[in-house]
Amino acid sequence: MNETQTLTSDWGALSPHLIASFWEVDREGNKKKDSDTVVKAAVTDDANLEITLNWQSPFEQAGPETKAPTLFALMQNGLATEFLDSLGLDKSQDSNSKALKILQQFEGRTGITKLNSVQVFNGMPPAKIPMTLLFRAWRDPVSEVENPVDQLMEWALPIELAKDSTLLTRAAEAVKNREKDWIEAVLPSKSPTLLAFNYKGRTFAPMVIESISQPLTAPIDSSGRFVEMSIQITLATLTAIDRKDWQSIYKPK
Repeated sequence: MNETQTLTSDWGALSPHLIASFWEVDREGNKKKDSDTVVKAAVTDDANLEITLNWQSPFEQAGPETKAPTLFALMQNGLATEFLDSLGLDKSQDSNSKALKILQQFEGRTGITKLNSVQVFNGMPPAKIPMTLLFRAWRDPVSEVENPVDQLMEWALPIELAKDSTLLTRAAEAVKNREKDWIEAVLPSKSPTLLAFNYKGRTFAPMVIESISQPLTAPIDSSGRFVEMSIQITLATLTAIDRKDWQSIYKPK
């Protein structure tokens, strides 16, 4: 078994619970056997687990107010009665009196009910964890800053993008060269790797790097090597998570 390579800054006596760790995993969240690299960094800004649950009221717009919103708004506010008064209609007439009484009954009433306001669960996107990672060098800028940052960038980027070609040309090559895999012909590129994220004893996997930024104006030494760098990164779960996924997250006892 190969020895694990840890890319990190020298954090001295800082608690290991304040250090975030990243490593490659498969789609099941298990560590890849052919990967021996772990990146560690201090988390400086709030790392928030953001879970969005989409609850909607699909029947909320099923009331009569949606068919004639202006008319029903006038009747609910009592303005329809004032409108009849402004016309100067004789209220002593039975027909006008009955119409006025009917309009007065609409005042203060609404078509919203508990039934048509019931919310239904309409799915959820993957959970996200935005954070800021800090790398800084005490002895060696290359091993403490540049190497771990480079590794994070490599994990975030696609493993390989095929050269400029069309599906038709790749299919033709696959027909001519039977050794060429049809899967490679249809899907020639390789997507970014999946990661595990461990922080304060809690492990989330598999995760993807949804966004990452590298400040090019970070401090450097006399040789142009970065001596400190704050990386803004957003992680996202591979899929939406359910109760079993949450229960499977390791938590310290």
